[in-house]
Amino acid sequence: MVTESNVPEVGKRAPAFNLPAYPEGKVRLSQYKGEKNVLLYFYPKDNTPGCTTESCDFRDQSSTFERNDTVILGVSPDSVASHEKFATKFELPFILLADENHEIAEKYGVWVEKMNYGKKYMGIQRSTFLINKEGKIAAVWPKVKVKGHVAEVAEALKELD
Repeated sequence: MVTESNVPEVGKRAPAFNLPAYPEGKVRLSQYKGEKNVLLYFYPKDNTPGCTTESCDFRDQSSTFERNDTVILGVSPDSVASHEKFATKFELPFILLADENHEIAEKYGVWVEKMNYGKKYMGIQRSTFLINKEGKIAAVWPKVKVKGHVAEVAEALKELD
């Protein structure tokens, strides 16, 4: 069982990953080291209302992140095929990672027990991590509320460099 104490702390090295991705095929965290900051956002499921809103908010602000040398990576347990449909439907200009075995979600402490209509299950806790060019956690937003979140993350970018 993953608990919030598993969430990587600011200043610590970000857990590495190498995942299937749309549209890139495969993406490793290390490929950005020294080159780009990484905005890693975990979301529960493609094509659900909150996840669509959050992803479209990141889409609408993507130029702000690009200007700040930051690549956006969305992560969910959905397949690459699901990500392709989702990204195409909503014209998402960034990479979506398929963490089907929730290995990376566990490393980042966001694979948690949830409850819906009295039923317990394991799933992604919506969370965002800003990783600097050195590969260290620069900021963490656990338990994200979608409204206003992307603006908050964009503001934190200004403090990064």
